[in-house]
Amino acid sequence: MPRFLLAMLMVMISSAAAQVQRGATSATADGKATAIRATALDYIEGWYAGDAARMERALHPDLAKRMVRPASQNDAGYDPAKGASVFNHMGAMALVQGTRDGYGKSTSSAPRQKDVPILDVFGNAASVKIVAANWIDYLHLAKFNGRWVIVNVLWELKPIAP
Repeated sequence: MPRFLLAMLMVMISSAAAQVQRGATSATADGKATAIRATALDYIEGWYAGDAARMERALHPDLAKRMVRPASQNDAGYDPAKGASVFNHMGAMALVQGTRDGYGKSTSSAPRQKDVPILDVFGNAASVKIVAANWIDYLHLAKFNGRWVIVNVLWELKPIAP
């Protein structure tokens, strides 16, 4: 076989192998995205439905759910002149119990928004944004013992429409 044909054959084989590898990587990424999205949906749909089992399945036991908000008259040491903030913290079990108690069910069924864009995935870590009915959640997920779980949530209330 002439060298030119042999070289062309090698390039074609190499190109085909690269396409197969990219396809495998794409399939793996699609599988990760599906699993990450399923975890985020267990969290938000579990909240709305009052399904504590779904919520618990989505969370790592050491979850930290946090919110920084402006201090209000109901907060100890409130001083409007200082523009102070309050740091709220909730752990996994408090969130599961709040779900079990049905706090999410009080959200009207009409605006039960649950947009779940995946912001970034690298290895066994992911960042996801949930645009919910009255708030935005930023989730950090980790692949822990073979499954994706939420380890951190930072959230903020949406402004109230006039």
